[in-house]
Amino acid sequence: MKGIFPIDKFNNIETPFYYYDTKVLRETLDTIKREASKYENYHVHYAIKANANNKILEIISNSGLGADCVSGGEVKAAIKAGFPADKVVFAGVGKSDKEINLALDYNISCFNVESVPELEVINELAKAKGKVANVAFRINPNVGAHTHANITTGLAENKFGISMEDMDKVIDMAKEMNNVEFVGLHFHIGSQILEMDDFVALCNRVNQLQEKLTSMRIIVKSINVGGGLGIDYSHPNRKPIPSFAEFFNTYHKHIKLYPGQKLHFELGRAVVGQCGSLISRVIYVKEGTNKKFAILDAGMTDLIRPALYQAYHKIENISSDEPMETYDVVGPICESSDVFGKAIDLNKTHRGDLIALRSAGAYGEIMASRYNCRELPIGYIEEDLI
Repeated sequence: MKGIFPIDKFNNIETPFYYYDTKVLRETLDTIKREASKYENYHVHYAIKANANNKILEIISNSGLGADCVSGGEVKAAIKAGFPADKVVFAGVGKSDKEINLALDYNISCFNVESVPELEVINELAKAKGKVANVAFRINPNVGAHTHANITTGLAENKFGISMEDMDKVIDMAKEMNNVEFVGLHFHIGSQILEMDDFVALCNRVNQLQEKLTSMRIIVKSINVGGGLGIDYSHPNRKPIPSFAEFFNTYHKHIKLYPGQKLHFELGRAVVGQCGSLISRVIYVKEGTNKKFAILDAGMTDLIRPALYQAYHKIENISSDEPMETYDVVGPICESSDVFGKAIDLNKTHRGDLIALRSAGAYGEIMASRYNCRELPIGYIEEDLI
């Protein structure tokens, strides 16, 4: 089963481009809100690094979600798209003074702090502005996730976060500072996680750390467990919306919250991944010695995930209903890694056919580059094509 696209409207648009199905996005957001609202004090933030297309951000902000940012540019994008400052959190291992000052000026909700030096700088910069900054400490829980090595972030050797062994020391330091207020703990173990047991392991670690804090007579206002929920890249048509019910219920069953505590989530890929497709045209069909190549006008500059992570994206010839043939689907970039898929079964493919690379709403358009002096792909939502 292939996806359904307004192909007649695509014919007037220069390829490659990103197409976002806002119906899928809105249904996803409605599902998130419905499932999260079943539990008291569950708050969901959208991780802007997944996709910062302004039209997409406006739809998400209008749904009522908060924003998780990892740069000053993302903080600006969030505020511009209408996310309330009191729903914006700012994470990242290397926040610059300029970025911290920007966030302080916007009066964002919280900084997710990842090191002692960062805490000291935030306190210093907040003091200069006569402000008190809310801070949560990103604790590295040493919980591994069953995902690609490049997107696992919770192990002890990762660059992110503060070690569990240093948690007490950092909290004590914050208590002595006049311009920061310690309000919570932050965790994130990785991305594209499909096994709920990984989240159960995180819950168990959070429970242990909370018990330690209560023995010190410390109960924080909020626990932020990050995101990480994956999507089904193999079946975007059959499973366009992840199992948010199972995701939120896993935390409900396994995490121990104290009265009045808020539980925060930072979902990115799971929100936007399935609503986006990269649309490309076939430039040439090349007959090799033992295989056929479908050479597209899209390349790794437009969608880098297959080259960077060896990621799989379902590829569909949306122009053809002819019998299936097998192709290596490649791009035009002067790199051997510019390959979207090998031995891919597509309907018989011709020069000029439209090819859809599915499940590209997350980490697609946002990671595009101008390598080879190529133009950046434009992102269109459904409403743009009317």
